[in-house]
Amino acid sequence: MRTFHKIIALAFIAAITFSCVGDDDFTAPTFNDTTPVEVNGEVLELSTIASQVAQSNTGTVTFEQVLNGDGELVDAYVTGYVISDDQGGNWFKELIIQDQAENPTTGVAISIDVNPLFTRYEFGRKVFLKLTGLTAGISNGVVTIGKAGTGGDIERIAGSQEGEFIKRDNVVETIVPLELTFDEFIEDVTELLWIRVSDVQFIVEDIDRCFACEAGDSFDGERTIKNCIDDSTANLFTSTFSDFKALNIPDGKGTIDALITRSFDDSEFVLYVNTPENFNMPGTDRCDPIPFVLGTPIDCASASAPGANTILSENFETQSTGAAAMPAGWSNVQEAGTETWEVYTSGGSNPSLGKSARVGAYNSGDSSTISWLVTPSIDFDAQTGEVFSFETSNSFSDASELLVLFSADWDGTDANINAATWQEIEDAFVVPDNELFTNWVSSGNVSLDCVSGTGHIAFRYKGSGDSAFDGTYELDNISLTSN
Repeated sequence: MRTFHKIIALAFIAAITFSCVGDDDFTAPTFNDTTPVEVNGEVLELSTIASQVAQSNTGTVTFEQVLNGDGELVDAYVTGYVISDDQGGNWFKELIIQDQAENPTTGVAISIDVNPLFTRYEFGRKVFLKLTGLTAGISNGVVTIGKAGTGGDIERIAGSQEGEFIKRDNVVETIVPLELTFDEFIEDVTELLWIRVSDVQFIVEDIDRCFACEAGDSFDGERTIKNCIDDSTANLFTSTFSDFKALNIPDGKGTIDALITRSFDDSEFVLYVNTPENFNMPGTDRCDPIPFVLGTPIDCASASAPGANTILSENFETQSTGAAAMPAGWSNVQEAGTETWEVYTSGGSNPSLGKSARVGAYNSGDSSTISWLVTPSIDFDAQTGEVFSFETSNSFSDASELLVLFSADWDGTDANINAATWQEIEDAFVVPDNELFTNWVSSGNVSLDCVSGTGHIAFRYKGSGDSAFDGTYELDNISLTSN
């Protein structure tokens, strides 16, 4: 979509009908001919064209006929493999080709007044471009071939001349992404190649955003990719006219197959994808955690007593002492640090209620301890009058924190626990730090009658090895009832 930006400010832009709306109605034709295209001329390397442009005093090269081996004047051609795909609307009247299907070294842009192009020049299609009568130069930071314009500009080849200049070969190759390290991607001088970058993710600030539909997105949505090896960053650009502009940014870590190019102002290397299928970023194993953000608190009307029907009851008596607390259907998620909710029993001056669950960061040495104990999924539409209760104690909780939360959209996977919307259950009373450590304190009868849908209740502990934050919380007698 970079070339299109050159006309984006013109008054007639609102009247243009873009292929990103109707492209899906087209299908690329199938050709069974196995005869390669024959061109009557000399085929030059794409790297030769790029070198000629770089060495030109004017910054442009206009091509004429050349002498062949027999001393005859013939047309000059280049050949390459298509790596752009305008079916998704992320490219406009521009065909990008590279010199090889695997291990490419050079790519160029062909500017042509035709839309769509993917119906004839699909991804991997080999094409021949007649150079005679065309001009190559730098447009938006990359080598572009088209018609000579004024002031060194490269203008589009007229649509009526498509057949004269572009010849579609019968060959369609599998394009193998050129695997680059992130440093190579952001520092290499080679552009317009189909590449793959690995061990990358979108920054946390972008994962709740769409590709290019936010209020501040003008022409392109710019989203930041971070390298998990050294935290260096680069940008992915998506046209605001693309079909997938409103899709959410992937929240996982993995690989991106994309076309490396330059930003419109030629200030940086950036990536453009053809389709969302170019992302392989499963929602697990991010190299930095998604931040935990609380949603609107839950505050139902008060409940005077538990209901008559038991939905959930857990006192940990069937669990093994010293093991991680894992009642059937529950989740014990160790988000940060080495400490988790475990089953313990104690008598004497610090009694447990038989077997109980506890967590604490004391003597852990961890800079951060975050541990979750989450109930099985509960259908709150299956009954009415739900009442929740539990008991907590502490062994000097200090400034550590225990929150009681509810989520209606957690998918049950550890890696996505912070991506869910969690709401604090306001009326659930948790033992305060100033309570005597031998005492167990009731949460009270907490009404959840205003909750609807299916979701999970969670106990989230946060502390650290710092002596001011290394307190311990104990938990027991968890109950959910209904009318």
